[in-house]
Amino acid sequence: MKLIIEHIRKNYDGRTVLKDCSYVFSAAGVFVLMGPNGCGKSTLLRICALIEQSDGGELIFSDDGHPLSQDLALRRRMTLVLPHIGVFNATVFDNVAYGLRLRGIRRPELDRKVAEALAFVGMEHKRKQNALTLSSGETQRMGLARAFAIGPEVLFLDEPTASVDEENTAIIESIVLAMRKAGHTMVIMTTHDRDQAELLADKLLIMKSGEVHEA
Repeated sequence: MKLIIEHIRKNYDGRTVLKDCSYVFSAAGVFVLMGPNGCGKSTLLRICALIEQSDGGELIFSDDGHPLSQDLALRRRMTLVLPHIGVFNATVFDNVAYGLRLRGIRRPELDRKVAEALAFVGMEHKRKQNALTLSSGETQRMGLARAFAIGPEVLFLDEPTASVDEENTAIIESIVLAMRKAGHTMVIMTTHDRDQAELLADKLLIMKSGEVHEA
């Protein structure tokens, strides 16, 4: 899938957050959007994920040059992981299985996909634990497992290591690097950490003055 953003604009209460954002995300790999807090990185990510509408400009999704309708079918080919994910008062297994159940996946396929996702983030031993008892870092890894389980073609990660301890930060970075190596998913990620950006990125982008620039 290719994602093209053209002249995206966004204002909040008269303040320009995104002025003229244009870029072509054209292949699997890790694109890291870097910039200080409040520069519009998260806003652009939500717009690209079809969670929020822009005030102008255009998003173009395509497969082999054929435009795609921005409907539920397209949304289900993408997923967004926020810095603070929603957690249900249920087991880690059931939290990870949530997106699969919405898509009509049933056992035994559901069990297999959840097991693979939990193994990918190193949390298979937590499957029966209540998700509300996890640490913030474990919760973020569970969110990545929930995303990985549905097999998205495009994965949006908004500050995935914000408020996460050093150990879990390293684990999450290793997960992103594993996805980069596998080469099956387009990952578009935000961070304000330059070292992390340079470690993870195939392509490093800088958010400046409401615009996107290649580093």
